[in-house]
Amino acid sequence: MSGTFVGMPAFPKAAHEAVGNTTLRANLRHATHTIRDKRAKAVAELDDWALLREAGKQIKDHTLRHLDTYLVQLEEAVTAAGGTVHWAADADEANRIVTRLVKETGESEVVKVKSMATQEIGLNEALEAAGIAAYETDLAELIVQLGHDRPSHILVPAIHRNRGEIRDIFTKEMGAWGRPAPEGLTDTPAELAEAARLHLREKFLRAKVGISGANFMVAETGTLVVVESEGNGRMCLTLPETLISVVGIEKIVPTWRDLEVFLQTLPRSSTAERMNPYTSMWTGTTDTETADGPRVFHLVLIDNGRTDTLADEVGRQALRCIRCSACLNVCPVYERAGGHAYGSVYPGPIGAILSPQLRGTASEIDASLPYASSLCGACYEVCPVAIDIPEVLVHLRERVVQGGEVTRRGAKVTLKPARGHAGERAAMRAARWAFTHPAALATGQRLAARTRRFHPRTLPGPGRAWSATRDLPQVPAESFRDWWQRTHGSKETGK
Repeated sequence: MSGTFVGMPAFPKAAHEAVGNTTLRANLRHATHTIRDKRAKAVAELDDWALLREAGKQIKDHTLRHLDTYLVQLEEAVTAAGGTVHWAADADEANRIVTRLVKETGESEVVKVKSMATQEIGLNEALEAAGIAAYETDLAELIVQLGHDRPSHILVPAIHRNRGEIRDIFTKEMGAWGRPAPEGLTDTPAELAEAARLHLREKFLRAKVGISGANFMVAETGTLVVVESEGNGRMCLTLPETLISVVGIEKIVPTWRDLEVFLQTLPRSSTAERMNPYTSMWTGTTDTETADGPRVFHLVLIDNGRTDTLADEVGRQALRCIRCSACLNVCPVYERAGGHAYGSVYPGPIGAILSPQLRGTASEIDASLPYASSLCGACYEVCPVAIDIPEVLVHLRERVVQGGEVTRRGAKVTLKPARGHAGERAAMRAARWAFTHPAALATGQRLAARTRRFHPRTLPGPGRAWSATRDLPQVPAESFRDWWQRTHGSKETGK
């Protein structure tokens, strides 16, 4: 993935700093509680929600099992419709392709639809290095870009900002990027939205090149789909002469009938709407100057760790994700730590399982992400494609602690256990030995019970990391095994 977040500390340190920011916590608490309450009401309207959820899961699993077939079908359909398909193995290759395509147009600026794939590969930074200005047009992404910030939420990238902060960013930064903010701008939503609209309108009318991602790609027709709430995406998709779409290979669905399921579950899970205000679909190019849509269309399909993730029978379910962000809005860890602590464009529970698979667990931040969860299971309950995030988190924790065989760039490699987990591995080995030797376990339990008055309140050595934030459970005076033998043993043995 992109090097944008290189240098981020491990999640525990980043989260510790974030929870001390009272403004951040208030912003997150208000926003996440509001969104998840609305989502619950929208979902409750559908009697067949559980069936839709299962259908989405089955469609995604089927597609992933036959991904090679559907990607070839997609390429053929896009090409037949007048588009050009490019394949990118990693972020660097994708950035080179897009940069070359923009330069070939002779333009030095582009307008962008909100796209996590382009954030993942660090496209804006790559274009800037090549002398090309990339302007975000989604309101929240605009706020993040003008504020020289990073997104902290999948659906609402500027969720960590309040209205006063947004007003200050617009007043200070808009002039350097284009049309300045109006004089006397207040923090009322209507005025902020109008300031953004005026600022962006001149860019829409001037830009010759648009860059987008896609929520879905339909293999049978070569159609790409973007759902949004503001209309900025539609401006980027219809006005520029050249459109370049950068999309992860897992965003494909086989047929239009499959798309129907996700157009019901995605808006309810993300914006708590029955349907998105804007659902834009395009197939290939237009051949007339008066018609809407691009006259030149390029589709850049990126792997960037996805086929490696696909090779993991447990972890591959993360590729079902439709980027609704429902898991973030119910996560107690995300609500308190915020998105920046995850060190990735994919924050929250889905980021904790997706980023370590796409990037590997070699870095400190990626090795810590599987632990950024209480394993409460709320994320699984709300996921519209039934990703068992707690299961994958535990699976990745085992990988971090134990190492083992994984797939990297299509080849099998053996990971070494991460540093700092020697004590945990030793404890697990001791527990495994004790549980397979009942007599030793019973002796240990009796010894612990008889010495419980002398037990410390915190664990020594590596165990201190666990007991520093938890109460150490008190050992009972009698083990369950001994209690059962004392109260029921004579009845069972007949003595």
